[in-house]
Amino acid sequence: MALILPFLGNSQEIKETKVEEKDLLEILKKVVSPHSTSQKNPENAQFSAIPAAGYAMHTGWAGLVTANLAFYANKDKSTDRKVSSFATNITYTQFKQIMLPVQGNIWTTGNKYNILVDWRYIKYPSKVFGLGTGAPVAGEYMVDYKGLKLHQTVLRSIAKNLYAGAGFYFDKLWKIKELDPPIGVFTDFQKYGFETEVMANGPVLKLLYDSRLNTINPQGGAQMNMTFRPTLKMFGSNTNWKSLQLEFRKYVRFPANSKNILALWNHNWFSMGGKPPFLMLPSTGWDDTYNTGRGYIQGRYRDRNMVYLESEYRFQVTQNGLIGGVVFLNGQSYSSSSLKGYRGMIPGYGFGLRIKINKYSGANVCIDYGFGRDGSRGFAVNLGELF
Repeated sequence: MALILPFLGNSQEIKETKVEEKDLLEILKKVVSPHSTSQKNPENAQFSAIPAAGYAMHTGWAGLVTANLAFYANKDKSTDRKVSSFATNITYTQFKQIMLPVQGNIWTTGNKYNILVDWRYIKYPSKVFGLGTGAPVAGEYMVDYKGLKLHQTVLRSIAKNLYAGAGFYFDKLWKIKELDPPIGVFTDFQKYGFETEVMANGPVLKLLYDSRLNTINPQGGAQMNMTFRPTLKMFGSNTNWKSLQLEFRKYVRFPANSKNILALWNHNWFSMGGKPPFLMLPSTGWDDTYNTGRGYIQGRYRDRNMVYLESEYRFQVTQNGLIGGVVFLNGQSYSSSSLKGYRGMIPGYGFGLRIKINKYSGANVCIDYGFGRDGSRGFAVNLGELF
């Protein structure tokens, strides 16, 4: 689930826009003030605060108030400047979840440094299932907990579009409780090692290649990202464990002379040693953007290691770019071993509608309907493309 905003603050570069392009805000503005001729200046800092709504299978309907700030920290116009941003919101959902994130993405002069901040507080009653690809739907039950996430990383340019850096991750989960586990059943959570409080802290090493100019609605380019996280008792963690995430994204115009995009995504998440807490294992919809596994509820599958693939075809419906559509296909597989034990891909597929909300940032309101196995299906509403 994501937010509906008038201006998207974490776009990497504001697009140059042709006169004939239209967006939802422009149309609404004409309805409210038909004689207005003022235009946004993309060079100015853009601040937005607005009540909004969203939907996801794991939250139900959600109401929120959101704000963001987009600006150029890089004043050197001779470079391919990337937009810096801060964004926050407070969210309350149909399932009595509370979320308060603060996220920052700062690009310094000449794009020499990229500073990333991801801080979140959550109170998060949500469904869990068993471990592995064979976890039955009938085994679902609710777990409630509170969480605090403080992640920060600084990356330095080492070549064109290539960055390397380090940071520190702090995660705390507390007041963890199983609300309605199956009666007389020793759950996978209990077998794995149930804890009422989790601390997971340590340094992080990151390598990033990103040739995209707009991360919200990429029109080309590629991204490759490697994140190695050693979580250590010396920093207050419950146990020592390590994880490695490898991510690849590619965007191709297809046909080449059109504005249609074939988007490809591969996300791999491996436990390299030790025993990560159950609620921090690789799982459906628990990537940093909560977007893997359309067609399935968050947390549907979980294990020590995950391989994920997705492709999406994005096409225009109207010539002015206001309305578009997508079709998508994904697959996820899990194993207790990083090198073996994968039992084929669990498929998901679906289609979606795109409504252009801001032609400068390229932000779309995304309304998707996904299908999975065992009768899994549902809507997701998002702002900005999912990858």
